[in-house]
Amino acid sequence: MAQNRTIVRSIDSPALSQAHPTPAQAARALPKGQQTRAAILDAALAMASHMGLEGLSIGALAEVTGMSKSGVFAHFGSREELQISVIREYHHRFEEEVFFPAIREPRGLPRLRALFERWVRRVSVELDSGCIYISGAVEFDDRPGPVRDALASMVRAWHDALERAIRQAIEAGQLRPDTDPRQMLFEIHGLILALHHDARFLRHPGVLDRARHGFDRIVDHYRTPCASTRTKE
Repeated sequence: MAQNRTIVRSIDSPALSQAHPTPAQAARALPKGQQTRAAILDAALAMASHMGLEGLSIGALAEVTGMSKSGVFAHFGSREELQISVIREYHHRFEEEVFFPAIREPRGLPRLRALFERWVRRVSVELDSGCIYISGAVEFDDRPGPVRDALASMVRAWHDALERAIRQAIEAGQLRPDTDPRQMLFEIHGLILALHHDARFLRHPGVLDRARHGFDRIVDHYRTPCASTRTKE
């Protein structure tokens, strides 16, 4: 459970300015057994992005990777553990691509804007596959169990990080002191859900600009008069 709280614990850590290895670089540095597991996870993540977490199976993954079912099973033990491992791997990559680079920005609106902008970019490259946070919520919203718990925990960790960035902007005097951080977070998250829906399902053009414009409107609503209308990344 500790892994999913990396975002929250690390939001003010100076060490985050250091470069983080890519998943491929990290995999090459592992012992052979762990390299095999990383390769299976990579294939499983690609499969889940297109077919959903429920589309994962030991047999299908064995076929994709050219391994035996027993070989794949030895690394995960069950389909449920495979699904949870994929969620954790997705969360780890989300941190590397969105969270860690964004928090190098100064506290306040620059950091909040960077978190949102990198989130938008992440969603934009997932349009041909799918966001596991979003698709997984649809699959497991009414299905209690360890997989749902793992997914919800990862999403909450990300939301906690965004809420913390909002609170820091309030403390910095850039957002009004009466700003409700959870309400602002709710509105920002709504933009991402609308972006994913209109771009992936309806194939509407220009939705990235609409999401960014929506973010500007939200910030303008909550910002203090002394804060600039736009704070660049």
